[in-house]
Amino acid sequence: MIQKNIRALSIDEIKTFFEKKGDKSFRAKQVYEWLWQKSARSFEEMTNLPKAAREMLSENFVINTVNISTSQISKDRTIKNVFKLYDGNIVEGVLIPTDSRMTACISSQAGCSLTCSFCATGRMDNLRNLGADEIYDQVAILRKQAEEKYDIPLSNIVYMGMGEPLLNYKNVLESVEKITSPEGLGMSPQRITVSTAGIAKMIKKLGNDEVKFNFALSLHAANDEKRNKIMPINEQNSLAALASALRYFYEKTNTRITYEYIVFKDFNDDIADAIELEKFSRVVPCKVNIIEYNPIGDSEFQQTTAARLNKFVDCLESKGVIVNLRRSRGKDIDAACGQLANKGNSQNQK
Repeated sequence: MIQKNIRALSIDEIKTFFEKKGDKSFRAKQVYEWLWQKSARSFEEMTNLPKAAREMLSENFVINTVNISTSQISKDRTIKNVFKLYDGNIVEGVLIPTDSRMTACISSQAGCSLTCSFCATGRMDNLRNLGADEIYDQVAILRKQAEEKYDIPLSNIVYMGMGEPLLNYKNVLESVEKITSPEGLGMSPQRITVSTAGIAKMIKKLGNDEVKFNFALSLHAANDEKRNKIMPINEQNSLAALASALRYFYEKTNTRITYEYIVFKDFNDDIADAIELEKFSRVVPCKVNIIEYNPIGDSEFQQTTAARLNKFVDCLESKGVIVNLRRSRGKDIDAACGQLANKGNSQNQK
């Protein structure tokens, strides 16, 4: 008999299972709480269920748990985890402690299909989408890690690990529901940010679904010629198309956009680039996160100089743009932005 993944079932489907087996239907609520509130990793943990009920569950279902394969701790206390999925595929997730927050950076796909030239994950094959339960598990594991390693509760979640979240739309939104629901982990959607490389029609779909979480666009260049060069997805999702989608999203959600902008030496770090970025920032209310480039080995790109970076930021701020300068975390263990899958996952790289 093929055992089903119980976390792919709704509470009503679990209730139907118990009723068909002649057991009490309220068992479904107990099971659901164990799965999504208490992050149970086995049926044996469900101690308020009779042993016979736990055995019946074990005979019919599995819990496809995500497990830590390896962990590395950076000198700045960032922790990079290699997670092994039930089928042997691996993804990475990062716990990022700062003075003001404890952030989990999680993956939505094993690999990625977008081939952004500055990103290590973009050199991997796109193996598959993660299920909502596998995305949820990363959060549950990193939350526990934050409490055990640093005695600090997890405060924020960013979908900025491996993969493009909007190409795994259904499972990403379902995972957010499980993380934020009172029947799940109960975190505020305002503590969650979903980031995309820019798929216009899916940004509009987020607006139609009136999502409550924060939204970030990985921009990295504010003219089409440069963006096409580093992000091939821009060829089908031009800046004009993205601007239209962002306006629609903002009208539907009233949520301020975050633009992520990695600064590359002599490519997108000139004052002219800053002026283009300032112009694009007028599309909808936004803030801009300026991010240091993190080398990935043989990349053609280099980190800009401190002087050019400061001039770039000063230009934006002088024009009234809200700017945050993000210093890289976990760079020494390849856990920084763009470095995931840089080392140790060579079997999946193109």
